[in-house]
Amino acid sequence: MIATNASFKDIRTEIVRKSLHFLIALTPSLASLNLNATKALLALGTVFFVFAEILRLNGREVFIVSRITALAARPRDSGRFVLGPVTLGLGALASLSFYPEPAAAIAIYALAFGDGIASLAGKLFGRTRIPFTGGKSLEGSFACFIAVFSATYGLTRSAGGSAAVAAFATLVEALPVKDLDNLILPLAVGSFATLVFA
Repeated sequence: MIATNASFKDIRTEIVRKSLHFLIALTPSLASLNLNATKALLALGTVFFVFAEILRLNGREVFIVSRITALAARPRDSGRFVLGPVTLGLGALASLSFYPEPAAAIAIYALAFGDGIASLAGKLFGRTRIPFTGGKSLEGSFACFIAVFSATYGLTRSAGGSAAVAAFATLVEALPVKDLDNLILPLAVGSFATLVFA
């Protein structure tokens, strides 16, 4: 049953926002072809977004980027610099820079799918709120666990290691860190996955 507390506009905004999260999942495949070019692309994309966002806040539109940013902005982002795409790019870039494979890919997939699917499931189906998480739901956390477990198992074929990483990612994703989750989640999961799959 779909949660009734989420309006159509809230759900549309969340779908646009999390579509950007899902796109970051292409990063490990691109990195397998050319790691340095992928890092450069992430860095340039992040800098370009910062430039576009500064222009948007000063009343100047940047083709497509400003429109997507406006569609993806939450009410709390109104009139503010939208930080999410910056931390998303930096989270993926840090994962590629700091962790070996498969930990780097696991970190990025946790960011793309764990956080993305948790948020959508929470908006659509979330009824049971978890205390001290800033409104995160049990349903969203369960979706996060399934998403991270599936992605990790797909890379490693280790059920035990995948379950451990998924449980850890679910705990980290539930932290009430707001706009910093795109950095904290991949860095924490990448570190943990490095230990698990060393």
